[in-house]
Amino acid sequence: MMVALKLLPLATFTLSLADNIAPLEPVNQLPIGPQLQISHPAATRPNIIFVLTDDQDLHMQSLNYMHHVQRHLIDQGTSFSRHFCTTALCCPSRVTLWTGKAAHNTNVTNVNPPYGGYPKFLSQGFNNNYLPIWLQEAGYNTYYTGKLFNAHSVNNYNSPHAAGWTSSDFLLDPFTYWYMNSTYQRNRDPPVSYEGRHSVEVLTEKALGLLDEAVESGNPFFLGVAPVAPHANIWAPGFVDGNHTDIRDVIFGVPVPEEKHSKLFNDAKVPRTENFNPNQPSGASWIRKLPKQSQENVEYNDHFYRQRLRALQSVDDLVDGLVKRLERHGILENTYIIYTTDNGYHIGQHRLQPAKQCSFEEDINIPMIIRGPGVPKNAVTDIVTTHTDFAPTLLKIAGAPLRDDFDGLAIPLTSYGLEQATKSRHEHVTVEHWGFASNEGTLFEGWQRLYWNNTYKALRVISSSYDLHYQVWCNNDHELYDLKTDPGQMRNLLDQEETTSTKLLGVPLERVVARLDSLLFVLKSCKAGTCTRPWEALHPAGSVETLKEALSPRFDVFYAEKRQNIVFDRCEMGFILDAEGPQFVDKHERAVVDINWHHFE
Repeated sequence: MMVALKLLPLATFTLSLADNIAPLEPVNQLPIGPQLQISHPAATRPNIIFVLTDDQDLHMQSLNYMHHVQRHLIDQGTSFSRHFCTTALCCPSRVTLWTGKAAHNTNVTNVNPPYGGYPKFLSQGFNNNYLPIWLQEAGYNTYYTGKLFNAHSVNNYNSPHAAGWTSSDFLLDPFTYWYMNSTYQRNRDPPVSYEGRHSVEVLTEKALGLLDEAVESGNPFFLGVAPVAPHANIWAPGFVDGNHTDIRDVIFGVPVPEEKHSKLFNDAKVPRTENFNPNQPSGASWIRKLPKQSQENVEYNDHFYRQRLRALQSVDDLVDGLVKRLERHGILENTYIIYTTDNGYHIGQHRLQPAKQCSFEEDINIPMIIRGPGVPKNAVTDIVTTHTDFAPTLLKIAGAPLRDDFDGLAIPLTSYGLEQATKSRHEHVTVEHWGFASNEGTLFEGWQRLYWNNTYKALRVISSSYDLHYQVWCNNDHELYDLKTDPGQMRNLLDQEETTSTKLLGVPLERVVARLDSLLFVLKSCKAGTCTRPWEALHPAGSVETLKEALSPRFDVFYAEKRQNIVFDRCEMGFILDAEGPQFVDKHERAVVDINWHHFE
């Protein structure tokens, strides 16, 4: 159901100067990717601008402090309140976004080699098989500025260059997160340092310059803009050949705003929700062992939060500048603007220090707004969408054929499509992570920088009648939360010390767990259509499409006796198949299934 979105009051805001900034002059360069001309006038095909922030939260209300985003995007578009990333970590999430594949299918599962980063993206063969390539094949010019992937660096940016871009200006490691000492690299030029200037201010100039360049080309275009804000400020002195030689040497600091925004929001604090620095521990695995934060720690984290809000003001100005430049060119109404982030963020929830990498709602349920031709204005939809859906959505906008190996579905962008999706779209989200979790704040006494064995598989199942989070850790700890009654995810229904519940959704708890575990068992290794239609793998006759239908008593024997549980063989830092436990292989892939599935249809 679509409902009007009410604009929330702002504590304070500044007017944007972005539209008064002169764009950088286009450099005469041979294009990196092919410039495919099309026979149709550009005006008949919509343009696309994709703004991708870094680590922006939804649940700590960061959008409430972004006046221009509210005015230009939220008021003029549709907000997707149940949009999720599928891996709460920068590089895996971005590769998923640009390929339409979950991390277990890209095998890019971390931020640095050997399990992630730009070198891993290259080794998996994606440099010639991802979104900008497909858009160029569809007749679009493609432009990008900002962060592309982690470990895309001053040492490896040209070995090889990122393919598929008509023109680009990439933010490079090890300076990606150093707000006042960024390094950008345009097309095939050598990197240029912008020491002393704010990274997002520089990015705004580059984005507006690329937008002018795109309009002048006369072709429909895609422009990706990826500011570093509101990520923590980071310097990595141990950076060699595209890799952090020792992640423990990375120096973390609070985000750094532009000077003109540095005094804003002095009274802002992390929202004091039930799960903020609770008196009793929550969660499982290493999270359940965290100590309560001291008052000094909490005050520092409030400062960290304010710095994030201040850093986001530059992104707000960026959005204002892009919209005004589109208006100046007369193409705003023929342009889709998509605003989202790679993953969410937590500060203090469940006693966690500033960071991401968990499957709690703060880390995975993230901002996502779309405005454009035919998109309902000032509306909110609660259909389930994920980052795997962006590649098919953008190809659909471009009028290009969709690929049959996408793990996601195109997102509906009209009132009719959104209404139909409330009746037919899937209700689940698959979440996965490998390796360590980091603490990005100051290390107070009793705290450590890294927490190892943060490998898990998780599942969100959401409908009008239930809202569940189920997770299995690599140490085989289990978690289950009912967000209808426990929105802060404080009471693990599978922890005997925390609950005496014997029923959930009107049936014995173990019956719900059996269905959820079987569903996640399929999803943890799903490919293509099985990722959006996993119940078909369990019930090939097609009688089940939702958890509610799967809870029918006639399936009790099947789920109680004939199913395979999720079990990890060991914890690993990346996706190593023989550590992942038994795998379900869809029979449509014509592979042998190592489980005795017996269906009671």
